[in-house]
Amino acid sequence: MGGSPTASSRQLRPDPRFNDLVLSKFINCVMERGKKATAQRIIYDSMDIIAQKLAKETDPAAPKEPLAVFTRAIENVKPFVEVRSKRIGGANYQVPIQVNKKRQQSLAFRWIIDAARSEKGRPMASKLADELYSAAKGEGKAMTTRDQTHRMAEANKAFAHFA
Repeated sequence: MGGSPTASSRQLRPDPRFNDLVLSKFINCVMERGKKATAQRIIYDSMDIIAQKLAKETDPAAPKEPLAVFTRAIENVKPFVEVRSKRIGGANYQVPIQVNKKRQQSLAFRWIIDAARSEKGRPMASKLADELYSAAKGEGKAMTTRDQTHRMAEANKAFAHFA
């Protein structure tokens, strides 16, 4: 599967403010209809909101930087196993399969962005800030999605030998 890096991963520039490649990729995932400047504004606004929340944070274990919150959120949401449908002998089985690094990241991005988009009636920046902040704490919609995925894999462990 994951052979040589694709052109898109070679050409990816770090984002201008935090100089971070993962954040740059996240910006590209948030982007709709090629509007990168808008996506960047959304991300940076949500980073500012997270920075304000961190200023009020009293927990000593909490990260100090907004970028650290972002990184921890992505790490927390990454799934380790998922179920894939496999057809064996005329029956479909949900087979638990390990998730590779690249797919872990893209699933984490997708779940966080979907969770933020699914809420209504607030600016995207504040919805995204909330989702990232709660994911960094190990809660929120994206974490629920990850836990459900893990639960599905756990429930179908009996079919792991089909993998």
